[in-house]
Amino acid sequence: MTESSESPGPTESSELSGGRPEVLFYEQGASWLWVLAGPAAGIAMAMIQLTAGYGIQWVVPGLFFVLVTLFLSIQVKAARIHTSVELTTETLRHGTEVLRTDEIVRIYPEASGAETPKWQYARALGELTGVPRGRTGIGLRLTNGRTAQAWARKHQKLRAELTNLVEERIPPEPAS
Repeated sequence: MTESSESPGPTESSELSGGRPEVLFYEQGASWLWVLAGPAAGIAMAMIQLTAGYGIQWVVPGLFFVLVTLFLSIQVKAARIHTSVELTTETLRHGTEVLRTDEIVRIYPEASGAETPKWQYARALGELTGVPRGRTGIGLRLTNGRTAQAWARKHQKLRAELTNLVEERIPPEPAS
């Protein structure tokens, strides 16, 4: 249902892109290819009518075409707004929520074992009520003792980029 990539295009340094920070990670929320199901539904309905021997009555295939296309367009637009992820050197954006990367103090290790780590009970970034389906949460320790979950389909790539970004500013904690 979604299509993702590491970046929307070739990444550039801040100086070359007119002050825009470098994009380290990007996932779009959903692909517009899903909208093609509308025309496919209209064609399928016309084929059903044709094979049933009734001839083609254009009202029903037309309705399928328009309604399915409209509904899926709304869904894809919402997914592209609310489930897209972008990490730059300065910000982490989940949907419409933007978090400055200097507020991230630590990246928690991946959940393993039977016990659920505390960070998985923290609020998910973005305006959604939880980590979207098909995405995996990444525990973040924020300034002022706050905890949150970042999320992505390609969570290992996002985790690696976040870890590199945080370790550039803050040296890793010693193992104890």
